[in-house]
This record gives sequence, structure tokens and C-alpha cells, in this order.
Amino acid sequence: MSEENITRLHVNDKEIILIGTAHVSRQSAEQVKEVIDREQPDSVCIELDEQRYQSIIDNNKWKQTDIFKVIKDKKATLLLMNLAISSFQNRMAKQFDIKPGQEMIQGIASANENGAEIVLADRNIQTTFSRIWHNLGWTGKIQLLTSVFFSIFSKDTITEEEMENMKSKDTLNAVLAEFTESFPKLKTPLIDERDQYLAQKIKEAPGKKIVAVLGAAHVPGITKEIHKEQDLVKLSALPPKSIVPKIIGWAIPILIVALIVITFIANPSAGFDQALSWVLWTGSMAAVGAAVALGHPLAILAAFITAPVTALHPILASGWFSGLAQAYTKRPTIADFESLSEDVFTIKGFWRNKVTRVLLVVVLTNLFGSLGTFIGGADVIRVFFQNL
Repeated sequence: MSEENITRLHVNDKEIILIGTAHVSRQSAEQVKEVIDREQPDSVCIELDEQRYQSIIDNNKWKQTDIFKVIKDKKATLLLMNLAISSFQNRMAKQFDIKPGQEMIQGIASANENGAEIVLADRNIQTTFSRIWHNLGWTGKIQLLTSVFFSIFSKDTITEEEMENMKSKDTLNAVLAEFTESFPKLKTPLIDERDQYLAQKIKEAPGKKIVAVLGAAHVPGITKEIHKEQDLVKLSALPPKSIVPKIIGWAIPILIVALIVITFIANPSAGFDQALSWVLWTGSMAAVGAAVALGHPLAILAAFITAPVTALHPILASGWFSGLAQAYTKRPTIADFESLSEDVFTIKGFWRNKVTRVLLVVVLTNLFGSLGTFIGGADVIRVFFQNL
């Protein structure tokens, strides 16, 4: 059997075999089975955390999703991003008529067949997302969201030969260099830290012979990091929350209210105009966001009514209220959850499915509402200075 995409290491008294895979490659899945069957390892390490592992072994997990809890837990944007990113991978997998993550599924199956212990070696996905988001400034966040959005609905296809070439180290390093040039702050939490985490988990796996099934992007880093001792507690820690956003979040609403009150005392008519401008800008823009998401009329109304108030409260968001209204009036069914994997292939599908429609209502209401807050706040300041 070819040793291409296989890296053999000896660490202390252990033999470690790394299989560099492409996550939607049939050849990768076949190679995983061949290697595990031949090597008969004591442990098989999989590039998954507990959450993603449960999603793979439980195909009905989506059906158990409580959309109301997602909104209340402030996870609508995160879930929508997860679906958006997975849609890109699912579309490539569909092109080659295989399941996304087939090599991980095969690794789990082969480990069970050969009596090897399964080790979930990757860091918790929520921790990785939190550390990625923390590392990006506002400009970086907007660039990343835009990049992900356009990649989702790209119609580009690649050949299976190109897919296999993605696994070669030279090609991969070139891709990685381009990736980090666009988003240099993403490389540390997305690649480097996970290389360190994966390396330590692989090294600590039970037994003398260990096979690790990994995305090829991690192989060079793991090969380097596995000879060092890594602090898993430090790598698993959530980033500290800065107090600055909280201060700004409260300072702006207090300033807006203060300006309106001062203007109203000096000139009641101008103060009334200020308040009306604030209500119309914040409410209308939030309602536009809900409408762009093709929200139910009650969701649009909820966005309009709540936005002027939630814009003055850093802990609240009008999108939560419009999203809850959408979920109550157009409650997602089991069929909607079952069709998610197909619907997220297209823009039309994103808007048609009741699950993603609710998420879009939340996200777009908040996005347009933020724009309304900026415009409305600027108008309040303008009227204040006119009446000094």
C-alpha cells in the first residue's frame, strides 16, 4: 500500500501513524480503513470533539434541536455560521457522492471493528470559535463573514484529482500561506493551537501503536509539536471577556438618552423630533432586516416595536424578539430539520427552510438594527448640536 499522506513518528516508546486526509475525499476514507486494518493499532485518534462526534453517530440529533432555546441562549448566529460552513463541505461531498467527514466515520467504524480504543482528539468546537472570534477585530469579523457567505454559494467545483492534490504538503503549505495572509489572526486559534492540542491528545492516547485520522492541514504542525509538552488546560480556556465593550455598550445608550433629555428641556419640539427620529430609524431598519429575511408580519412588527428599546439596552437585541415571533408563527417541523442538509446548498434553500429562516430573522434583524442605531444616534447628535 502507498505511504503517501502517511507520516510515521516515534515518541517515547510509542509508534504514531498520522493519516493526512481531505474531509470530503473517497480515497481518504479508503486509506483510513486500509491503514487501521493493516496496523491493528491500540488506539485510533479522530479529529473530532464530543459535540461533533455525537452529531456523526446520531443522525437524528438535528430533530432534537430546540429553536427557542437556541435564540434564548444567544446562539442563533453561531448556529447559522455552522450551517453555512457545513453547507460548503456538504456541497463538495455531494459532488463526489460521499458523506462529509466520511474519513472520520470510517475511522470510528474501523476502530470498533478492530477493537481499538477511540480517542476524540480535537478541542471543543465552541472554544475554537470563541478564540477565533476574540482574535479578530471588527474589520476582520466583517471580512470573515463576507468570505464565508460568498464561499457558501460559490458554484465552483473541483476535480477529485485536485482534491487529492490538496493533501500534498507542498500544496497545503501554499494554501495555508494564502489563508493566513488574508486572515493572519485566524491561524493561531484555528490551526496552531489545535495542532498543539491534537499533538498532546495523540501522544497521551493509550497503547503502544496509535493511528490518528486528521485533516492534512494539521500534519506538519503536529509533527513539530508532538515532541513538546502542551498545556491542555490553557489551550481549552475561553478567552477573557474585555470590559471595554460593556463600558461602550452602556455609555452609548446613556449618551443618547441624555442628549434627548437635554434637548427636550431646552426645546421640547426639537426633543420630540429627536425621539421620533430615534424610534423611526432603529425600528424601521430592524424591521427591514426581518423583512429581508422574509419574516412573518408579526416578526417584522416585533422588530419595529422592540428595536428602539433594545438599542438602548446592551444585553437585549431586537433580533431575539423577532426570531421568537417567527418561531411561534412559523414553527419548524421535524421535516425542516431533516431537509437542512439539502436546503443549505442554496440561497433559496436557506430562506425556504423554517429553521434557517428563523436564524436569518434573528441575525438580519440585529444587523440592520445596528445600522439603524448608528444612523439614529448620529441624527440625535445632529439635532442636539443644532439646538445648543
